[in-house]
Amino acid sequence: MTSREPETAASPKFAPDTLVVETGRPPRTDGASVNPPIDLSSTFVSTGDIDASPYAYARFDTPAWSPFEEALGSLEHSALPGLVFGSGLAAISAVISLVPAGGTLVIPTHSYQGALASAEQIAHRQGFDLVTVDIADTEAVIAALDEASTRTSAAADAAAASAGEGRVGSESGPGMLWIESPTNPMLEVADVPALIAAARDRGFLVTVDNTFATPLLQTPLDLGADIVVHSVTKYLAGHSDVVLGAALTSSVELRERLHTERSMRGAIAGPFEVWLALRGLRTLAVRLDRAQANAQAIAERLTAHAGVVETRYPGLLDDPGHARASEQMSGFGAIIAFTVDTAEKATAIAEAVRLWTPATSLGGVESLIERRRRHPSEPVTVPEGLIRLSVGIENLEDLWADLEAALG
Repeated sequence: MTSREPETAASPKFAPDTLVVETGRPPRTDGASVNPPIDLSSTFVSTGDIDASPYAYARFDTPAWSPFEEALGSLEHSALPGLVFGSGLAAISAVISLVPAGGTLVIPTHSYQGALASAEQIAHRQGFDLVTVDIADTEAVIAALDEASTRTSAAADAAAASAGEGRVGSESGPGMLWIESPTNPMLEVADVPALIAAARDRGFLVTVDNTFATPLLQTPLDLGADIVVHSVTKYLAGHSDVVLGAALTSSVELRERLHTERSMRGAIAGPFEVWLALRGLRTLAVRLDRAQANAQAIAERLTAHAGVVETRYPGLLDDPGHARASEQMSGFGAIIAFTVDTAEKATAIAEAVRLWTPATSLGGVESLIERRRRHPSEPVTVPEGLIRLSVGIENLEDLWADLEAALG
């Protein structure tokens, strides 16, 4: 462990806003660096059994990744270090690749569009079913899990019968439940504990995309999730200057499978990018506190604006996800979705702002605005006039004045 705190990653004694500052540091010895160095070596001295070497070649592992991976493990309460990937979608695709042939991936209708596109391609290639659901409708999700379990069992029985054998259970189970909460961009909030319990009772692996919430607002592994994924590009790094992803699990077997996916597909990260992400992580707590406070105030003002049809933000008392978010999250995040009458109005608003930046992405210190249906791959159930705001850390009144002028 390079981390200098004495507690284990699975049972941190420090508060999360302390951990983001302290975890992943070099040991405290006289003359030691406060920050980990940037290790630029692509290869390492290695003799004998290559599997016994801590480092041999940087496509498999490198000390350039270790401090950040250990920091993420601590924050997500994993017993193991995380795995950093070259992008969020690389991490997502590696996890989706774990769904077995003949199984089912149950995924939210309003998941991140890259996740949905990747899921479709991998499902076609590997031969598993893809089912989309309203993740906020717990009964509908459980019904989809039950249907998938029945379908998988029937297929296994048929295969065993044709082979003249008794039915043999699948080692990989019936598939995977993918939870994104809050969802992108509709901000639906899932009943995460209930869905994890239901999925695990039925033998499904459970993955939670924790990008919007970050480990400061929810830690799904504590609730029984098997895997957590992040687009590190967003809140964890926080400065819109790197493209990275991460996956975490407390299962040694699952981590090894994900490590193999990363290594064999070459979905690796550069040393500079990972060092920048760790540096960005140090300010996550203060960035998120300021951005959440701004988001709450802006969402409340949007609900009172005559030009706004609907505002979605879990921090609003009348938001459909407010009660759940209050129970299972320690904050409401800094993403807002609001809808205006038409796509033309939404486009005009995004083009009229001067302080907000019209751009794709989220989670940086700067405030971003985007009409989501400008992406052809965005689900058609997303309203044409929906605008997603990634609220940053600028002055609240400056942000509101700019947005209010654009709305007008």
